[in-house]
Amino acid sequence: MLISDPLTSPAHSLITERRDYPEWHLGRSRYAAWILPVQCPHLLAHIAHLQDALGDWLHPPGRRQAHITVFVCGFISDQARRNDDFSTQQRQRQFKAIGRASRQPLRLLIGQPDSFASAAFLPVSDPSGHLQHWRALLSEHSQEVRQSPYHAHITLGLYRQRVDAALIRARLVELAEEQPRKLPVNSLQFAHYRARQLFSPLRVRQSFSLGT
Repeated sequence: MLISDPLTSPAHSLITERRDYPEWHLGRSRYAAWILPVQCPHLLAHIAHLQDALGDWLHPPGRRQAHITVFVCGFISDQARRNDDFSTQQRQRQFKAIGRASRQPLRLLIGQPDSFASAAFLPVSDPSGHLQHWRALLSEHSQEVRQSPYHAHITLGLYRQRVDAALIRARLVELAEEQPRKLPVNSLQFAHYRARQLFSPLRVRQSFSLGT
């Protein structure tokens, strides 16, 4: 549910505690996903501006690079023992599928700032339909780890305090721009981060050029 929609909005933000989550990672160390990196300087400056404007409500972003998640793989494992493990065999099959696929550069549209209950974000739209194509291709070789419907976005930050939804909506309106921004994307990446560190940086394991 989006806070921008007053009819279905949650009543307030949800707090993310800054701690280790052993009940989630169960001792596993690396969590993986396919991502699109955000490398446009103008958009990165805009993201930093929004994070500063919402900074009294959000955790500092830490070292996690700005990105768009395409497909959530799960915990990197030699073999899949749990339903959120991502095995070596699954990873190799996905790499081969992406390597064989036609990969064209794309230009995404970045909308006005919005919020889930847990995180503020920038929505992303893909007029070309490439994101859904890649998601369908990747899902042929691994079931995605997902608790809610896919909604392409760039996370601005997780909430560190409870904030009334009406207050969040009012500030998001103040931060809105007249036109969507465009984001050129030239690579699709397989990356992972440290599961025990809430805002650890992404480490890119494989990068596929979008232009072949």
